[in-house]
Amino acid sequence: RTIMSEKTFSTPQKRLYVKGKIMGFQRNHHYQRHGTSILRIEGVTNTKDTQFYHGKRVAFVYNAKVAKPCKGHHQGTSKVRVIWGKVTRAHGTSGAVRAQFRVNLPAKAHGASC
Repeated sequence: RTIMSEKTFSTPQKRLYVKGKIMGFQRNHHYQRHGTSILRIEGVTNTKDTQFYHGKRVAFVYNAKVAKPCKGHHQGTSKVRVIWGKVTRAHGTSGAVRAQFRVNLPAKAHGASC
């Protein structure tokens, strides 16, 4: 049997990230620029809202087939991988942003969440 103490805190946990979708690469009629991806961030609807995200970090998290040793202080292996990037500027007036990742994103990332 557990006894709850009188000082219980019922503050809801706050999420420190925002979800988004990868819409594709920056492109024109002739070719794509693989180094720059276009993202749609939830709740961002105009260019003014995108200014908060300029310079912020972006993570594309995915599952690989082969487990590799975890980097850093964690023990064991994991199939989860991350490609890190940074929001560089707004793209258009509808709230989309451009981001550059350390490694260019794979084609399967289009339409996926980040």
